[in-house]
Amino acid sequence: MTSGKFATTVGYEKRYNASLQFSSKESFIEYMNQDQPARPANIVNIVAINQGKRPLTMDTPRAEMLTAGAVNAMLAGDDSLIVVDARSEAAFGAGHIPGAYNIQLGSSEFEQRAGWVTPLDAPMILVLDADSQADEALFKLAFLGLDQRVKGYLGGGMRAWQDEGLPTDTVTQISVHQLQQFLNNGTQMNVLDVRETSEWDDGHINGAHYMNYKTLPQNIDRLPLDRQDNISVLCARGLRSSTACSILKMNGYTNIHNVTGGMSAWASARLPMVDAHGNPVEGHANKPEWFEQ
Repeated sequence: MTSGKFATTVGYEKRYNASLQFSSKESFIEYMNQDQPARPANIVNIVAINQGKRPLTMDTPRAEMLTAGAVNAMLAGDDSLIVVDARSEAAFGAGHIPGAYNIQLGSSEFEQRAGWVTPLDAPMILVLDADSQADEALFKLAFLGLDQRVKGYLGGGMRAWQDEGLPTDTVTQISVHQLQQFLNNGTQMNVLDVRETSEWDDGHINGAHYMNYKTLPQNIDRLPLDRQDNISVLCARGLRSSTACSILKMNGYTNIHNVTGGMSAWASARLPMVDAHGNPVEGHANKPEWFEQ
């Protein structure tokens, strides 16, 4: 860690580098541990793989294709088994296996998000848009050793599940303009922002509740919301918020809405936002009736 110069010397760094201005080991450690990102939920698995305590897939990972009936029986017989629905937020919202996580395969952080929000060591079944995506999903999960947890994927996807007459659940998708209308007309609509803190600080909807989607599973009981409340969930574009919606649904929250386009769409529409201090964000100061300083 240098002072940020392209070229430097030991003498310069010793004099000006903030991380070298400590007289004790303890104060140095305290400094280095400040403002660290949250510890990834899957770090235990990664460390164990690095230490040789858990297996690492050396060949191309494979998973078994399962029938809808087999998946249903497996879920009924194993409470620890989870479903990771890797389809888009729109497809997930239209119909999914009750209790499934929505973690989109198309996201650049698919495997990281799976590690963040799913229970450690829980066996999983994948739901995909097409059977041909199984190899891609397994390959990505293998980067973090998560492929070892996959017991198979639902052959034929949700179409096969629905053809068997098995139960499904849905998540309502709404636009930012629909959300604005809800807030304008006095509808008892709560807003939950699940982005990173830095994103929240740059601009968010006034009066919104905040909880990072990564910490939602272990902190959900700290939400100041009842399980029957109307809740609109949003992130930057609608992907992480759909993951959060799936977590809320599996924890008994019933009136959940995923805001498609998220804060990117909200900002593009120049709808009102406030910063970390509650001040209106420049260019977004046109305040409707529900907006409060």
